[in-house]
Amino acid sequence: MTALTTALRRRARGPIALGAAAVAATLLLAGCVAGEGEAAQADAPEDGATAADGWSADTLTVDFATYNPLSLVIKDQGWLEETLGDDVDVEWVQSAGSNKANEALRAGAVDVGSTAGSAALLARSNGSPIRTIDIYGQPEWAALVVPAGSDITDVADLAGRSVAATKGTDPYFFLLQALDEAGVDPADVEVQNLQHADGKAALENGSVDAWSGLDPLMAASEAEAGSTLLYRNVDFNTYGFLNATQDFLDASPDLAQVVVDAYEKARAWAQENPDEVVSILAEVAGIDPAVAETVITERTTLDIDPVPGQAQRDVLEVVGPIFVESGDVASQDLVDTALDELFDPQFAENADPTTIAG
Repeated sequence: MTALTTALRRRARGPIALGAAAVAATLLLAGCVAGEGEAAQADAPEDGATAADGWSADTLTVDFATYNPLSLVIKDQGWLEETLGDDVDVEWVQSAGSNKANEALRAGAVDVGSTAGSAALLARSNGSPIRTIDIYGQPEWAALVVPAGSDITDVADLAGRSVAATKGTDPYFFLLQALDEAGVDPADVEVQNLQHADGKAALENGSVDAWSGLDPLMAASEAEAGSTLLYRNVDFNTYGFLNATQDFLDASPDLAQVVVDAYEKARAWAQENPDEVVSILAEVAGIDPAVAETVITERTTLDIDPVPGQAQRDVLEVVGPIFVESGDVASQDLVDTALDELFDPQFAENADPTTIAG
């Protein structure tokens, strides 16, 4: 029995998805309580940094992504720009997937980027000096997808078949966990490493037998191409992590706090304006509003504690052994060290959405 299998059997299972009628409950604002960060934390950033005092930098670069609805809300509402005024230029960079957000963080192309939890841990395990400063949601954004009319009816049927997945992202690690659970050796599956949108296209044109998909592309494929979800498991999805480089946190804790404050304002705004969240996602992603509604109301949970802590650690302790077994990380020691160092909860603990203009 592998370490992964043992860990999977220890974990409790949660509900698969939220019903559409539960949209209001889905988007409730969580109370902010202290998380359980594992590494020794620095003192909280000093209060009172404002334009009058002088911000720590004159540029702030933040990513937005269709898999992160709160980022879309913040960008759409212009809260960062209004709060920081003319003293700080806010630049937005779109992330096409967690792997791309990690690449941008490592290259210094963004100061703050959004990934899945698995991707954040993978990056940290492989030497990227990132810290998780906020948890923006608990999405069921990954599942195994087959095309309309497929003869594949079970995960075990993927043996000897081709599956598209984006390595370094939740869908890829979702695939590996699903194969392990079904007793299928990953070596018996041809994994085609395609970016999410290309994986969707490959599924729909018959280039692959299955796709480990990501919303909202996955929901669009269901609605537009008749694709079906072969296997779902919300526990194989590893939360939405908001990350920043250590250099940025050291140099600009004031700006990092503003970003996290904006995320918490967006969480409250989403509770009050769920229909507008759907509209924003539909516009940015170029999808039908009905598809966006499926993503937001049925597969997105925002009413969570935003402080990175034990809940996220529990999930990542299951995923970590996959990195080693698949050869993505050289040793379990590297994974364990990364997990101890990844969380920086002080910004979410100190979040104050009332500081954000708008």
